[in-house]
Amino acid sequence: MEHAARILVIEDDRALNDQLAELLQGHGYQVSQCFDGEQGLLAALDPSVELILLDVLLPVRDGFSLLKLLRQSLHTPVIMLTACGAEEERIQGFSQGADDYLAKPFSFTELVLRIEALLRRARGRMTPSADLTQLTHDELWLDRRRQQAGFRQVSLDLTPIQFKLLWTLVQNRGEVLSKPFLYQQVLEREFSRYDRSLDMHLSRVRRKLDEAGMGGACLQTVHGTGYLFK
Repeated sequence: MEHAARILVIEDDRALNDQLAELLQGHGYQVSQCFDGEQGLLAALDPSVELILLDVLLPVRDGFSLLKLLRQSLHTPVIMLTACGAEEERIQGFSQGADDYLAKPFSFTELVLRIEALLRRARGRMTPSADLTQLTHDELWLDRRRQQAGFRQVSLDLTPIQFKLLWTLVQNRGEVLSKPFLYQQVLEREFSRYDRSLDMHLSRVRRKLDEAGMGGACLQTVHGTGYLFK
C-alpha cells in the first residue's frame, strides 16, 4: 500500500462502528467515524477520505440521500452496508452511485478484500470530469459554464457565490440542505452560527427571483435546519 488510506465509517450502531474502526486500524488504515447522516456528509466532503463505509438507515439524513449529494461533487468509493436480503436497498444504492455493498452481518475478511479491491481500482483511474452544466426548473434556467441564470427572458444578475448557492439548491430541489453543508459546498469554509453570510446571499437571491417575476417563495427557510428549493 502506497500510504495508509483514510476510511470514513458512517454507521449509527456505535458498537459496530467502533468495532469496524478498531479492525481497520489494525490493518493499517486511518479511520474517521460518524454516527449520523448529516455529520457523515460533511466528513465525506473531505478530499482526504479515500473510501466510505455507509450504512443505509441513519438518523438525521439516510444513506441514500447522503450518497446522492456526495456524488454531485466527489467520486469517492462507497461500500453500502445494507440489511440482509434487502435487494431494493442494493438496487437503489447502485442507482445512486454506490460502488459495492455488503449485507449485515458480514465477514470482516470479505470487507477488507473488497476495500483493497476498490482502493486499487480508484487509485488507477482518472476522476471523471463530465459534470452537469445546465439546469432547468419550469422556466428558471441556469448555465454553469457561463455562470448565468434567468427566469423566462429575464436574466438574473447573480454574483458567483449567489449563482453557486442557487445552483446547489435547484439541483437538490425538494430536499432540505443544512447550513453546514451549504457553507462547505458554496462558501467553501466551516459553518459558524455567528456568521450570517449565507443568510444574506440567500436573501439577495430571493429578491432577484422576485424582481424577475418568479417569486422568491420557492426558496424556503427551514428554521433550525437549513434551506429548501421547492
